[in-house]
Amino acid sequence: MEQKKIVIVGGGLAGLTAAIHLSKIGMKVVLFEKNEYPKHKVCGEYISNEVVSYLKFLDLNISSLNPTNITRLEFSTVSGKIIKSKLPLGGFGISRYVLDEYLFKIAIAVGCEVIQDTVESIVYKEDEFTITTANNTVFKSEIVIGAFGKRSNIDQKLNRNFIQKKSAWLAVKAHYSGNFPDDLVGLHNFSGGYCGVSKVENNSINICYLANYETFKKYKNISDYQEQVVNKNPHLKKVFNHSKIIFENPLTISQISFDKKESVENHILMIGDTAGLIHPLCGNGMAMAINSAKIVSELVGKFYSTEIKSREDLEKRYKKEWDLNFKGRLKTGRLLSNLLQKPKLSSLAMRILTVFPFILPVIIKKTHGKPITFNL
Repeated sequence: MEQKKIVIVGGGLAGLTAAIHLSKIGMKVVLFEKNEYPKHKVCGEYISNEVVSYLKFLDLNISSLNPTNITRLEFSTVSGKIIKSKLPLGGFGISRYVLDEYLFKIAIAVGCEVIQDTVESIVYKEDEFTITTANNTVFKSEIVIGAFGKRSNIDQKLNRNFIQKKSAWLAVKAHYSGNFPDDLVGLHNFSGGYCGVSKVENNSINICYLANYETFKKYKNISDYQEQVVNKNPHLKKVFNHSKIIFENPLTISQISFDKKESVENHILMIGDTAGLIHPLCGNGMAMAINSAKIVSELVGKFYSTEIKSREDLEKRYKKEWDLNFKGRLKTGRLLSNLLQKPKLSSLAMRILTVFPFILPVIIKKTHGKPITFNL
């Protein structure tokens, strides 16, 4: 049995960023991740520039990974009506395959201990956590940060509300070769879902779409679904017809829930998708994950410096900061998703945007934050 001050469960974008931040400010951190690096993940792979200053603060040289610089947006409805806009802040495209491995190596370099194992249970008792892994290793920790993604066995063990409900959403992602502008992100609606298209490093095109399972299950396979449903949007048809898949097969995940989640449960501080998942059409999930890592790391640092006096105060302040930064964005994302799934309302909205195109950047700002700041 080993004593650790801070345990992070999950080595995705949020977990690794928090591990780097906490390690750099002198915390002793152990991170559990069940998978090896590098690994592809179902993700839009676009990061808003709102986090650039924070990444620089962490001494992360993202430019060395050759990301694409994205400044423009194209948005279309099922019928193909399209609106174009500049992105208010812009962003960059980078694959999780490259980015997560890079962050993993940095985390190791700054002193974080990374253990490849599956966490089976997290039990809080008498102001201490007991973490048990699949290999029957037991750890004790005063602080646990939950970064275990969209859906996990730990969510079930904690009996979280969202995990009790079946979700209708399925996500599909693959990388393609073909011609697509480096500086553009396309968000295209189709019957029962929506699709994001943008470049990542090495001239690869990331195509990731979210589909309602009720529409998907009528077809034998992904190819049939794309041909019969997704490609009804002429812009998506053009993209798929002029691109060649690089992956052997597309990646898929199911049971994606956009229901409200609690940012603190059983005294675990949740970050990234574990605390709340924004609809992919908003294109801001990766930046939110990074930002949540910043928020939790700063507050945990204050807790250990005794600026924050108690666990109760730490949890209250984290909930407040989470709501302040993300609650509105998540609500806007849900509203936009519901709107796009109603053809008449969607058509009306597009007509309004066509007449008043300046509204689109305003909507984008509602799902994105301002350039984040940080405390030294």
